Amino acid sequence: MKNKFLNICAIALGLTITGLGTAQAQLGTNRQTFTRADSLRGSLTPLRTCYDINYYHLDVKFDIDKKFISGSNLFKFTATQNFTKLQFDLFDNLKVEKVVYEGAEIPFTREFNAVFVTFPKTIKKGSKDEFIVYYSGNPTIAKRAPWDGGVVYTTDSLGKPWVATACQGIGASIWWPTKDHQYDEVDSALISISAPNGLKDVSNGRLRKVTDLNNGYTRFDWFVANPINNYDIEANIGDYAHFEGTYQGEKGPLTLDYWPLSYNVHKAKKQWELDAPRMLKSFEYWFGPYPFYEDGYKLVETPHLGMEHQSGTAYGNHYKNGYLGRDLSGTGWGLKWDFIVVHESGHEWFGNNITSKDVADMWIHESFTNYSESLFIETYYGKQAGQEYVNGTRKNIRNDKPIVGPYGVNMEGSGDMYYKGGNLLNMVRTIINNDDKWRSILRGLNKTFYHKTVTYDDIVGYICKQAGMNLAPVFDQYLHYKDIPTLQFVVKDGKLYSKWIANAEGFNMPVKVRVKGGGYIFIKPTTQFTPVKIDGITKDNVEVDTFNYYIKVE
Repeated sequence: MKNKFLNICAIALGLTITGLGTAQAQLGTNRQTFTRADSLRGSLTPLRTCYDINYYHLDVKFDIDKKFISGSNLFKFTATQNFTKLQFDLFDNLKVEKVVYEGAEIPFTREFNAVFVTFPKTIKKGSKDEFIVYYSGNPTIAKRAPWDGGVVYTTDSLGKPWVATACQGIGASIWWPTKDHQYDEVDSALISISAPNGLKDVSNGRLRKVTDLNNGYTRFDWFVANPINNYDIEANIGDYAHFEGTYQGEKGPLTLDYWPLSYNVHKAKKQWELDAPRMLKSFEYWFGPYPFYEDGYKLVETPHLGMEHQSGTAYGNHYKNGYLGRDLSGTGWGLKWDFIVVHESGHEWFGNNITSKDVADMWIHESFTNYSESLFIETYYGKQAGQEYVNGTRKNIRNDKPIVGPYGVNMEGSGDMYYKGGNLLNMVRTIINNDDKWRSILRGLNKTFYHKTVTYDDIVGYICKQAGMNLAPVFDQYLHYKDIPTLQFVVKDGKLYSKWIANAEGFNMPVKVRVKGGGYIFIKPTTQFTPVKIDGITKDNVEVDTFNYYIKVE
C-alpha cells in the first residue's frame, strides 16, 4: 500500500507524487509489541462498529469512605448492521452486576477490560435500541492525576472530602461502562452523580435537577446536549461554591459558571473572571465560536492540575499565573496569564470540538492547543511576543520518538506532540506567509469538522487544500519521525547550494534565508542540491530563519 501520508495533500491539490515508500516502512521507528488486551481496547472490530452510540444515562453513587462506586449506564444506540453481539468496555476490577435488555437479564462474557453482550434476537440494521449495564466496585485510584487515570480521593484544606475523576488516555471505562473508543462520540448524555449530603457534584453540561434521596445522599443531574468524547465526562465532588457570568460571544450570550471550593471564591473571582473572558475573546477570533454554547462554559476547581473536560474545564493551578507559577517558555510571556485556564479551555476547540478517532493522533488535540497558547499571547501582547513564546518552548522538546503513535492499540505517541507540535504549526503558518489565510484555516477546521471525530488525513488534507500548498512532507517529517530535518549548504564552483537531509520522502519545505542583515527570502530546497538564487549570498553570510523554523543547519 502506498504511503497515504505523503499523498494526501497531492490528491487535494491535484498534484502527482511518485516514488512513495510504504506506510509500514515509514513508521518503522514506531514498532512496539502489543497484547490482546491492547487490541481489544484500541481496535475497531465489528463488535464495536455494529452500533452507533446515541445517548448515555450514567447514574453513579460515590461511597467516599469506602472508595466504592455503584450504579448503572443506559446505552441507547442505532444499529449500523445486523448483529446479535456487541462489545462495551469496563475495567475488570469493576464488577458487571447484570446487563438488562427489554426488562430481562441477558448473557455476557468478559475478556480483560472488554465485555461482550449477546442479545436474544438479531438487532436489525437501522433500528434504535437500548440496554442497561449495572455495575459496582472500587475504581482505580489515580496516583498522580491527570497523568495517570482514575479517581482522586482526597480532602480540601478544611478536611472536607474532595473527589474527582480524570481518565484521558487510559479511558473512561476505568470508572464507568462505556463504548471506550474515541471514534464514536455519544450525541448527548445525562450524568447523575449521587454524593454524600453536604457536598456538591459538578459535571459536564447544565445542572437540571438536585434531589435529596433521603438516604444520606443527594443526586445531581447534569445534561450534555452536544456530542462528547467519553474521557471528558467527569464527576467532581466537594464543598463547592458557585458564581456566574456572561460572555457576549460570536453566537450571542454564553453563560459562564464558576465552581471554586467554598473558601476560594475571592481568589477565583480575581483570576477566573479575568482570564476566562480574555481566553474566549482570543480563541473565538482565531478558531471561531465557542463550540458548546448549548452546554455553557464552566471552570471547576479540582485536586489535580487540570483537564479539558468539555463544558466543565477542570482547574487545579492554585490561582497562579503560568504553569503552577512557572513559565514553560522561559521568555516571561508565560507568566502574564493562567496556563490552565487558557490551555485546557483551548481544548474545547481542539480535542472536544475536533476529536481524533484514534489516540495515536492525539497531536490533533495537543499540538493545536499548545499552539493556541502563543495565539492567546499574540492577541494581547503582539505577534512577536507569541513567536518568542513558541521559540522558547523548544527547550522542552526531546525528539525521543515519533509524535504519531501506533494505530488500533490505544497508544499515544511522543509527548513532543505539545512543544514540537506547536513549533510545527508555527512553521506551517510561516510557510503559508499569509496570516489572514492562516486564521481562516484554523476557523475553517473548527467549522468543517464541527462536533466530529477525525483522522490524520482529514486535518493535514484540509490544511493543504486551503493553503494551496503540498505541506504533507512537512507534517510527515515532524509527526512520523523523531529527528528534525537538516538544511545543508555547500559551495560548488563558487556558488552556494542547499539541500534537505530528512527522513520523509519528497521533503521540500520552503525556508526563509537571507544575506546577513538583509531581508528574508523564501528558497525551496529539495533532497538534492540546488543553487541558492539570492544575489551576493555566500556560505559565510547566509542566515537562516531559525527563530521561526525548528531545524538544524549545516
